Amino acid sequence: MKVTFLGHASFKIEEDGKIIYVDPWLTGPTSPITVDDVDKADIVLVTHDHGDHGYAEALGICKNTGATFIAINELAHKAGSQGVKDIHTLNIGGSVNIGGVVVTLVQAFHSCGVGAPTGFVVRFPSGTFYHAGDTGVFASMSLFADLYSPIDLVLIPIGSYFTCDVHQAALATKLLKPKNVIPMHYDTFPVIEANPEKFKHLVSETSPDTNVIILKPGEETEI
Repeated sequence: MKVTFLGHASFKIEEDGKIIYVDPWLTGPTSPITVDDVDKADIVLVTHDHGDHGYAEALGICKNTGATFIAINELAHKAGSQGVKDIHTLNIGGSVNIGGVVVTLVQAFHSCGVGAPTGFVVRFPSGTFYHAGDTGVFASMSLFADLYSPIDLVLIPIGSYFTCDVHQAALATKLLKPKNVIPMHYDTFPVIEANPEKFKHLVSETSPDTNVIILKPGEETEI
């Protein structure tokens, strides 16, 4: 699984010949690319409609590439009404299979304007990742570890103020039991400054079998 961090909570995930963008806020201050740089995508996922999670950019990517837009029911229908031709609506707990990639919508504890805030569990034939969206820690994350094991990668916010802080994110990692975790949603603005090395240290103490990968915007890694 090839993972490229596009800043804030935005990622490009490549696996089994598929390209997925999650929360592609490509007009954000840390994004290394723009929508015009995206010439191929299969699926675009948007966790909620706050401006820093790339709903507007997702529309552009889907229109330019023909990618499938997936989000909670109300947000996906809004995308359809704004010209995206291939949409899939989901609700919490629901899944859809797109060309062998199973996308499951899961809960997040946050706020939004349309629908409800969400996360995504994405299962390729050869690997699984969970993008938590904007959320605080919640106890039923432990159910994801049971339902979707093994989780190869978790993408978890650590910036506090709007989401988990490093302590909550470390506990979330313990509950989820992933092979790898990448912190996100920090240092974009002064109010969400956080130390990823502190998060890494906390995870090493509570989840020693989990590998913490810290990426800067534009960097990539192979899981």
